[in-house]
Amino acid sequence: MISAILIINQRGDVLVSRNYRVDDYSRGETNSYRNNVIAAKDVRSPVKLMSQTSFLHIRSENIFIVAVTRHNVNVAMAFEALIAIASILKVYFGGKLNEETVKNHFILTYELLDEMMDWGYPQNLTLDTVKPFITQKGAVKPEKLKSESVSKVISQVTGACPWRTPDIRHKKNEMYIDVIESVNLLVSLDGKKLRADVSGSIQMKVRLSGMPDCKFGLNDKLLMDKEVRSGGKPKGQGIAIDDCTFHQCVRLGKFDSDRTISFIPPDGDFELMKYRTTQNIEVPFTITPIVKEHSKTRLEVKVVVKSNFRREREGTAVKVIIPMPKNTAVCKIFVQTGKAKYTPEVDAIVWKIRRFPGDTKFTLGAEVELSSSVSASKKAWSRPPVSMEFQVPMFTASGLHVRFLKVLEQKLNYQAVKWVRYLTQAGSYSYRI
Repeated sequence: MISAILIINQRGDVLVSRNYRVDDYSRGETNSYRNNVIAAKDVRSPVKLMSQTSFLHIRSENIFIVAVTRHNVNVAMAFEALIAIASILKVYFGGKLNEETVKNHFILTYELLDEMMDWGYPQNLTLDTVKPFITQKGAVKPEKLKSESVSKVISQVTGACPWRTPDIRHKKNEMYIDVIESVNLLVSLDGKKLRADVSGSIQMKVRLSGMPDCKFGLNDKLLMDKEVRSGGKPKGQGIAIDDCTFHQCVRLGKFDSDRTISFIPPDGDFELMKYRTTQNIEVPFTITPIVKEHSKTRLEVKVVVKSNFRREREGTAVKVIIPMPKNTAVCKIFVQTGKAKYTPEVDAIVWKIRRFPGDTKFTLGAEVELSSSVSASKKAWSRPPVSMEFQVPMFTASGLHVRFLKVLEQKLNYQAVKWVRYLTQAGSYSYRI
């Protein structure tokens, strides 16, 4: 249980203080925390224990959102509550949560904190359950709430499916699925992969009526191996998912037993799951950097970038960042595709290519003259790695794809339209030189 929620600025001033259990802690402990930790810039850890009182905080721009407790609380639960509180406040404040927006919405802030927490226990930490009670103009008066709407909200908050109500209706029943992957790669000078993993996210946009029951299938290696043992012939190759996290609507017991993802989705946009894989990564781009130092004042650079996906695919928003020494004076660049220029602000050649077809190779050459009078030339160049940014639609580096998506609504019995998109983008993508 949480004794209080505080919002403190960088100077240590308390902007908002909502006490749920006044007798649990003293004001002197709060003053000691904000003066000795926040104002003194001694924020080394998100958890601080002072006089048997625990202070747990997260940061949003120039403010700290702090949970205060004297009890042995679940720390993960407390941080999850703080993150949920911050996200809801940000939505109500127009997308920004800082000292200025808090000062402009004092009353709304207290109303939201009262609605989200009940005597120190997290109560309504989803936007859908808070919206019926707290509008942008403040709290809804009890006399304006009809008995039917009150019962719907209560059943939504306390029921088995708090993220969805059964009275949702849409003219067209559709479901959009976006599989977004970020590739993290680090390659040594001799071409050896030092790090290669994919962090993925499955985003969904649901426009379905009633209470649909959805069943979602991926080319999970464990599931496909199980189908082979049972006599089936699954199409394609399965991938090994190292770890994954799900939205609260997913039935975890069902996933543990047979690796199928079944759920009743919330209405609107949400993140169904996150996953990570480290095996059989298909690298979208290969970089071959060559740097020759002809003298202390002259370099020759050649960078070859090759796309490894099929020709039908196309990379977009491709950017290659090639580091240069700090004492670079003149940089002559030769490139046939895209635009490249030396950017002194980042000490690098920035090469931009709008569209990069699959199974294609592009080359950049540069002659660099260095200034010998700069003190930076006395220090050896550390040769930072060449980094890359890109997006490749309809391609997954992990090989993951959606095998099936079934939607069943027993009362309305409609046929839903389903759309699936894939996108692979660069995470930390570097080649050493």
